[in-house]
Amino acid sequence: MKNSSMALMLILSLICLFNFHPTTAHKVNTLFRRFTNEPNTLETYIVLVNLPENRVFSGPEEVKEWYHSFLPTTTAISNQPSSSRMVYSYHNVVDGFAARLSAEEVKAMEKIEGFVSARPQRILPLHTTHSPSFLGLHKNLGVWLGSNYGKGVIVGLLDTGITPNHPSFSDEGMPLPPAKWKGKCELNGTACNKKLIGARNFISGQTGSVIDEEGHGTHTASTAAGNFVEGANVFGQANGTASGMAPLAHLAMYKVCGDFGCAETDILAAMDAAVEEGVDILSLSLGGPSQPFYEDSIALGAFGAIKNGVFVSCSAGNSGPFDTSLSNEAPWILTVGASTLDRQIQAQVVLGNNYQFNGESLFQPSDFPSTQLPLVYAGMNSPDSAFCAPGSLDDTDVKGKVVLCQRGGNIARIDKGQTVKDAGGAAMILMNAEQDGYSTLADAHVLPASHVSYFAGVWILDYINSTATPTATIMFKGTIIGDLAAPAVASFSSRGPSFESPGILKPDIIGPGVSIIAAWPVSVENKTGTISTFNMISGTSMSCPHLSGIAALLKSEHPDWSPAAIKSAIMTTANQRNLGNSRIVDERLLPADIFAIGAGHVNPSKAIAPGLVYDLKPVDYIPYLCGLGYTDKEIALITSSPVQCSNISIIPEAQLNYPSFSITLGSINQTYTRTVTNVGQANSSYGFYFGLPQGVDVSVSPKSLFFTEVNQQMTYQVTFSRLPTSPNNTFVEGFLALVSFNTDHFVRTPISVQLVRQAALTSHQAALTSRQAELTNRQAEYRAACAVDRAVDQPLTGEIIQCISAHQILQI
Repeated sequence: MKNSSMALMLILSLICLFNFHPTTAHKVNTLFRRFTNEPNTLETYIVLVNLPENRVFSGPEEVKEWYHSFLPTTTAISNQPSSSRMVYSYHNVVDGFAARLSAEEVKAMEKIEGFVSARPQRILPLHTTHSPSFLGLHKNLGVWLGSNYGKGVIVGLLDTGITPNHPSFSDEGMPLPPAKWKGKCELNGTACNKKLIGARNFISGQTGSVIDEEGHGTHTASTAAGNFVEGANVFGQANGTASGMAPLAHLAMYKVCGDFGCAETDILAAMDAAVEEGVDILSLSLGGPSQPFYEDSIALGAFGAIKNGVFVSCSAGNSGPFDTSLSNEAPWILTVGASTLDRQIQAQVVLGNNYQFNGESLFQPSDFPSTQLPLVYAGMNSPDSAFCAPGSLDDTDVKGKVVLCQRGGNIARIDKGQTVKDAGGAAMILMNAEQDGYSTLADAHVLPASHVSYFAGVWILDYINSTATPTATIMFKGTIIGDLAAPAVASFSSRGPSFESPGILKPDIIGPGVSIIAAWPVSVENKTGTISTFNMISGTSMSCPHLSGIAALLKSEHPDWSPAAIKSAIMTTANQRNLGNSRIVDERLLPADIFAIGAGHVNPSKAIAPGLVYDLKPVDYIPYLCGLGYTDKEIALITSSPVQCSNISIIPEAQLNYPSFSITLGSINQTYTRTVTNVGQANSSYGFYFGLPQGVDVSVSPKSLFFTEVNQQMTYQVTFSRLPTSPNNTFVEGFLALVSFNTDHFVRTPISVQLVRQAALTSHQAALTSRQAELTNRQAEYRAACAVDRAVDQPLTGEIIQCISAHQILQI
């Protein structure tokens, strides 16, 4: 059971992400909907329904008309007719609609046949000159050549809009859109082209344009599929040719986010439209805290998307390095964490005692003096000023000095520099919080600055406290490429294990998400008259479109592959070692664990030809969902079709044909099966190779697999057994690999094992088995406390959840 304190922890950890994106730092208080106790207050609800079994609709308009039958017939609360209350009609990814309703109207609606659930919408937050070559993508070679740069694939993004006249969205060299495309262009005065083939605004209640006023959407779109732009740089740094991962893929932008965040109803409407209009890839650099999949709008929309063959890539979230901090955990979504490039924009701090500490800053002034300047700590007079919050240094003498500021305090990094500048400071040294370790970022600071590690910051602070007249300067060294410790996991990248489904290893993959250069609506250098504008920002919002673009390359090369096959190819070919051939490290410079990197770091050159894939059809997820203990009604919300778990062979999470294992192991052996599909050569054979988790033995049957045909499937069995000397209450990790005898294919499957006492595992399994009965009993208790006039078999609604929250009743 998940109690209210855990929910609060998740909310707080999510809020921490805004320290990493300066343009969204002020939006924290708009993330989560506040419940109201006013029965006649209109709010936007997501209403899910079951379509009549014996009725055939002629099309979406007739379905929408039927949805109207659920709306109130009176207008006592509003002067608007009831028909105008409907905000969206969904018919591709879910069955239902969004409407402006009161709690009393929802209560009345629950009595109508076909009603399934209703809840108020939530507001979710938002979560490359060098990255193509860092990932092995080169013009006229390898993956780009083989996949024709993503030609013919349509990448849809749900974001803040787009800057259509940016050179990254030029259609030079682009083919015509595929004949299947049915999208729209809602750009006033600016026509879409062969690159940007669709642009729509889905922010309900607004008639604004698709134009990006935040920058986030322009950046992610160009990262996924921007065209080649020569001479891209920011402040003269990281100069080169910018491009997206799939430079000849088409783009469609669905604007769902503004300065307030991203509304769930808008997200569902955009996903619904994108599927209908013909996108191949959906990229969502946004998300909220962990929640049951049947209450997660992105998970619901994504399931509808994969039913239509659309691949869905989502950011893991920026709430790391804390455990169980993931967003977008559903197994039908590719969950993407963030890693570094081998590029640094270096700003070296030199202290008066000649100690030197490497840091980073995108702003690299050529006229900053090399002479030593007075050095002060922002928190010298008050701990509250240590974070350099706006106005906190107004009464502190920092004029002409270098100021040491601490990262955190819910103050954006660039805003800290503005505080120093406003107080007359000459430069800023930004020291990491302890949890961020060595993970630094190159930001477009407003004054000379250097972002240094926590450990460097501790040394600098000790120097200040132990020296009568501390001094420092910053040496700006520009762009440096070749860091052999790359890729490394970014400190902000959210970590597993999955809270909602710990038997599925998450995140799935990591990709470049630190100091990424991509298109931007305006010049961050305050230049006028230029349209070739770029910015360097960081987050899993940046790593997600990298993977979306790479998925487009795979889709172009293998148009018949399912979303699960594409995901498998990406995961089973990932790297676990950095450029220096050492294990990928985290923000502490320690080997990154499996809950930080998932399968590893994406390797497009190998993903294009994985040899074998672990495939899944949408129907294959149903036994897994039953195994989670979801009720038939809850699963039907996800699948948009009736489900009876009593008629299905329920499976545990680890039995899902997923390209990883995540199990909890006691003293009793556990056996699972996996089915692989040969997408390589006919007449190929594979043997097994293991990296055994400490204290665990792994055996397989059969010992080798022989494929005579392409697309042939074969199944193997894996048994996990615990060694007598293995400890309890610990996680261990390893891998299983299928190694080709004929080619260089190495199909790697990561393994996570939580070792526990058998009694604890047996108790857990018994609790899971009885969860359906417990849900029914618990719902009856809820209704006794909150809604005694309702039938026991009616679903939980927003009003009931509101009551539960007010009474602090534990939720299943």
